Amino acid sequence: MEYLAIHGGKPVRTKPFPAYNVIGDEEKEAVQRVMDSGILSRFLGSWHSDFYGGPEVRAFEEEWANYFGVKHAIAVNSCTSGLYCAIGASGVGPGDEVIVSPYTMSASATSTIIFNAVPVFADIEPNHYCLDPASVESRITERTKAIVVVDIFGQPYDADAINAIAEKHGLLVIEDCAQAPHAKYKGKWAGTLGDIGVYSLNYHKHIHTGEGGVVVTDDDELAEKVRLIRNHAEAVVRNKGTLDLVNMVGFNFRMNEIEAAIGRCQLQKLEGLISKRITNADYLAKELSKFDGITAPAIREDSIHVYYIQCLKYDESVIGVPRDLFINAVKAELPITELREGEGVNMSVGYVKPLYLEPMYQNLIAYGDKGCPFKCPIYKGKTNYEKGLCPVAERLHEKELFSHEFIRPSMTKNDMDDVIDAFEKVYMNRSTI
Repeated sequence: MEYLAIHGGKPVRTKPFPAYNVIGDEEKEAVQRVMDSGILSRFLGSWHSDFYGGPEVRAFEEEWANYFGVKHAIAVNSCTSGLYCAIGASGVGPGDEVIVSPYTMSASATSTIIFNAVPVFADIEPNHYCLDPASVESRITERTKAIVVVDIFGQPYDADAINAIAEKHGLLVIEDCAQAPHAKYKGKWAGTLGDIGVYSLNYHKHIHTGEGGVVVTDDDELAEKVRLIRNHAEAVVRNKGTLDLVNMVGFNFRMNEIEAAIGRCQLQKLEGLISKRITNADYLAKELSKFDGITAPAIREDSIHVYYIQCLKYDESVIGVPRDLFINAVKAELPITELREGEGVNMSVGYVKPLYLEPMYQNLIAYGDKGCPFKCPIYKGKTNYEKGLCPVAERLHEKELFSHEFIRPSMTKNDMDDVIDAFEKVYMNRSTI
C-alpha cells in the first residue's frame, strides 16, 4: 500500500504541467502591424463611416462570418458584452422573462437583468448538462420573451428540441457558445444553431485575444441592433434614421484593432487546437472510465464536443469515498500549471453553484434597493429561486460532477499518463482516505 500525498507520501508528479499558450510569432507580427499603423481603435460613437470600427475589426468580422458560414459577425469586447447586446437586440425589457440555465457563468443570466427583465431558471440534462427541453417548456409563461441556451463545457445544446419549443411559443433563442467554438450539432456549427450566437475570446478559452467576443446571426435587423447597442446607440439612431428605439440605449462594447488583429491569427489556429483537445479528451475519457464509479462525458448524438473542460461523473456508492475527499486526494498527487500558478491544480468538484442560490437571487436585489427587476410593479410574474428549483443541477454540482483541464493541447501523452497514475494511486488506496 502506497502512502498518499495527502498523508505525507510522495506525489505522483511535482513538475508543473505545461502552459497553454497559443500566442506565437503570427500574433506578435499582427500586433506590430497595428502599432506601426498608429490606429489602435477606429470606432466613433456617432453615425459616421467609422461607426463600424477600423480595418482590423472589419476584417476579423468578415473572416469569422466566412469561417462559420453566417451572414453577420459583430466583434465585441467580451462574450458578456455580446450577451447584453443579444438580449437587447431581442427586445427584452421590463416585465419580460427569459429562460436561462442555472449551471453556467453568471453573465448568461445577468444579461437578462441588464434590461430589467427576470431570469427564469430551467433544469439541465443529467448526462449532457445543457438546458433540458422538458424543463424549459415547463417554465414558459405568457411573459417569456427568449431562451438563453448554453453549450456548456463544449457540448452543443439540443437544438432540435429547444428550437422547436421556441418556434411553438414565438421565442428567440440566444446561444451562449463561449465554451464551444468549432463544436457541431448535426453538421452545423455551434453558435449558429439559434437566432443569435455569442462566442468568447477570453484568455482561458480555446482561442483568445485577451478579452473579446463575437456575436453572430443571419438576421439583418438583429445584427444592426447588436451593432447599435455595441456603440452608443442613443447617439446614433437619429442621424442613422433608426425608427425602432426599443433598447437603443447603447454601451461601449467595442473591440480594439490590436485584439482584432490577434483574433484573425487565432481563428486560423482553431481547427488544429480543437483536434488536439478532442484527442486528449478521448484518451483521458477512455483511461479514467476504467475505474469503476467514474463515467466519461456523454456526447450528444450527431455532435462534436470540443471540451472547454472535461466533466466526469463520480459515483460515491461504487467508489465508497465522498467525491470531494477523493478529488482532493488526487489533486494532492499533481502539480500546478505554468502561467496559472496561483490557481492550484486545474481540477475541481462541480462547476459553479447553481446561479439562483447566489445572493442577488436569494435577496431579490439588483437595481437600487426596491428589488428591481424582481419586484418591479410592471412585472406580473412570481419569482422562484428556492433551493430544489433545479434538482438535477443541484445533485450534479453537490455530489456527482468533477472537472479538469488536462485536455488542453499543450498536454502530452506523458503528462496525461501522470494524471491517470494519480487517479489510479488514489483509487487503489481509497480505503485510507
